[in-house]
Amino acid sequence: MIVASSAIARRLVIGGKAPALAATVRTAATKAAVSSSASSSFWGQNNGARAVPFAAAAALAATGAAATYAASCERSIKDPMTVYAVQAEAAAEQRNQQSSMSSSSAAPSSESTEPQPTVTATSPAMAAAATTHDMTAEEERLEKAARKSKKHAGGLKLFSGNGNMSLALEIAKILGINLGRATVGQFADGEVNVMIHENVRGKDVYVIQPTCPPVNNNLMELLLMVSTLNRASARRITVVIPYYGYARQDRKMQARVPISAADVARLLESMGIDRVIAVDLHCGQIQGFFGPRVPVDNLDGGIVGIDHFGGKDLHNPVIVSPDAGGVYRAKKFKEGLAHKFDWNDVGLAMIIKQRARAGTVDQMDLVGDVKDCDCIIVDDMIDTAGTLCKAADVLVAKGARRVFAFASHGLLSGPGNDRIANSKLEECVILNTIPSSPQRTANEKLTELSVAPLLAQTIFNIHAKKSISALFK
Repeated sequence: MIVASSAIARRLVIGGKAPALAATVRTAATKAAVSSSASSSFWGQNNGARAVPFAAAAALAATGAAATYAASCERSIKDPMTVYAVQAEAAAEQRNQQSSMSSSSAAPSSESTEPQPTVTATSPAMAAAATTHDMTAEEERLEKAARKSKKHAGGLKLFSGNGNMSLALEIAKILGINLGRATVGQFADGEVNVMIHENVRGKDVYVIQPTCPPVNNNLMELLLMVSTLNRASARRITVVIPYYGYARQDRKMQARVPISAADVARLLESMGIDRVIAVDLHCGQIQGFFGPRVPVDNLDGGIVGIDHFGGKDLHNPVIVSPDAGGVYRAKKFKEGLAHKFDWNDVGLAMIIKQRARAGTVDQMDLVGDVKDCDCIIVDDMIDTAGTLCKAADVLVAKGARRVFAFASHGLLSGPGNDRIANSKLEECVILNTIPSSPQRTANEKLTELSVAPLLAQTIFNIHAKKSISALFK
């Protein structure tokens, strides 16, 4: 055990894992040896085995301290401090003030005269500085070289496929880092060609790639990029999928059909991903298609729309769900408006639709009152916009004053863009989870908001081991 601890110390110094703690590990190993020999002489030759726990404890303590220090030595990137982080800090500060006020009011009037103990904390850097005088000249040289290597190596790498390069560049700009250099293209016969041009050994890698149309090409790029990074010895791979393709095939609605959302999840998991970041999955149960070793962060894109509609002068606002499955999403949007802008009179309505076949709606019935109200239809995606435009017609026929729409993913397949342009919608708001096009830019009723600040803040919080749920409170 003592020899193994010394070997660990040498590897930590040479590999740059925890160079400043080398002297501490060496000292702990030496103390373990002294403890072992002293215990052997005390207990006698026959009872020398009793000294093993002392050496083992000292060696384990030194190894645990080295691991803790190695985790704290990761090069930290600058917090982008987006609007979501600022709001989370303001909410936390407000809760702390309320708790301090309640505790001060509940405290006794007479103050205690007992002296309070002084507690001081020593940072890993201070502990390392305190042990530098025990290091030899060779160890100091190795430590200096390891620190320099750690400083310039960086711990976070950001890569992107061809799915949504503009979104990836915006995220990299907010984080203040460069997008990783990689070749993601096709050979002459159509096969995907992937090559990483940077060292990713031991790095935390984030791959930004929505599986939007062309779905199969983007999905194959993502799978091969993850495989390439794993073969290049990346420490951890997190895939950022703003739009999760095949999400609508999440259950068997009839006989002899696949559950494609689960199959895509198994493909990604088999490639060796460590985490998934998605935006407004079509159904929440998709998170369960991944195993327990692959956590999924399903970000609520509605928080971006809440800020947009909160600045509008809406009259008797009513949040409308276009189907029964989206009632929970519409309810969260309603609660977000009420909490953030103190809109306590926000209503909730629902449309029950009956489909003749996929992409075609046969009949729509409204549940709720929308007369003389400004309605906001909230959905996760807009495909051909047939359901959305027909829902707007139903709301106007029921007496709605104005009709808005919000969706996280604007696919706008086929005639979708033209249908929105000729519909009764006042405004249709989407996020840039899918690349835009000149036709969308020319549509005056279409407004595109950026989800990059939310994704950038989420990436930073994961890398810095901070809370993500605090961004949505």
